[in-house]
Amino acid sequence: MINNHSEMPLRRLPSDCQTIAEPNDGWSYAHHAALAAFGGRLYATWSSSRRNEDDCGQRVMISRSEDFFHWTPPVPLLDSQMGEHSELVLTAGGMYVHDGVLRAYFGRYEYPPSCLRTDASLPEGRALRPKAEDDPGHMHTAMGVLSTRDGEHWTSPRLLPVPVVPNHGPQPTASGRLIVAGGTMFPYTDDPSGEDGYQLTGIYGDAFGDDPPYDDSAAIELVTKARGWDAPLLCEGAFFQTDDGVIHMMLRSNGPFLWCTESRDDGATYSEPHPTAFSDDKSKFHFGRLPDGRFYAVSNPVTGGGRNPLVLSLSEDGENFDVRYILRDEPYEKRYPGMYKGGLYGYPHTVIAGGFLYVIYSKRKEAVEVTRVPLSAL
Repeated sequence: MINNHSEMPLRRLPSDCQTIAEPNDGWSYAHHAALAAFGGRLYATWSSSRRNEDDCGQRVMISRSEDFFHWTPPVPLLDSQMGEHSELVLTAGGMYVHDGVLRAYFGRYEYPPSCLRTDASLPEGRALRPKAEDDPGHMHTAMGVLSTRDGEHWTSPRLLPVPVVPNHGPQPTASGRLIVAGGTMFPYTDDPSGEDGYQLTGIYGDAFGDDPPYDDSAAIELVTKARGWDAPLLCEGAFFQTDDGVIHMMLRSNGPFLWCTESRDDGATYSEPHPTAFSDDKSKFHFGRLPDGRFYAVSNPVTGGGRNPLVLSLSEDGENFDVRYILRDEPYEKRYPGMYKGGLYGYPHTVIAGGFLYVIYSKRKEAVEVTRVPLSAL
């Protein structure tokens, strides 16, 4: 069983750390960060909202760095946009590099008009998202992409026929097939560009009945309830593939341990999900593989820690993640109020480039920071 049991105490790694974005009075929410290495630079994207998580008008930001220590001022890659009834919710969905092109993905949806509320203190009484208990679902859920060849000039965004808000951007399997890890849907394509040919699959089963399936923060509640899993919520997948070809799609459960669903046919179908012994503090995470073949996870494994510390776990076999290092555990106080802004080190994503493992994350869902660790230290 996949686990992170260890007889060794958590150890601290030497690392560099740099802040990419700070909150301000107009835009005080930042989350869903991701990294890419492209053309000798690092690129960071994340979701930015005026105050609340996944609120109307949420946009996607971008910044880049030549040297890790200095980052360009954040600017909107996708600015706030109007939908049918109110501003859309745009969510950063990761990046992917292929054949000299950097692609940035995003998810989008909007709230039904019946559950929107207005705030007279905002310009023009702008609509706000409902509280979770008042949210019956989302409209027009879709994944989109835009691309660049020089890192500065981007194509217009294009919506794909994929009703998914990505948890991570496309990640290749050993065969080269690309899989987008969502919540309960894991679309795949054999188009190496990652822009077309997606097939829908996942663990949602018949949860949607005769209605078209979709995958976002509302759908995962529906699917978890319909499938009857013994977990508060299954969502936010991230996968790694072992040498036997098995894809292990790890899932947040909102319980004390991650769950897992496996694919033995290169991501075409998945097994019934089951609990693992990999501890988790109700957060998103990222798995990957080092150049030397070891597997790794960056997550918040200390239950009850308030998503602190941020930990790197290593495994020789893809089962026992028993070597663990603290990446970050410094305090950070929330500066602005907002809906669902809990947890310290949130939603990490990783990339390996130039002899370093880079990890990006949010802090209290309002600042964006990146840490790097030399691979030689592992």
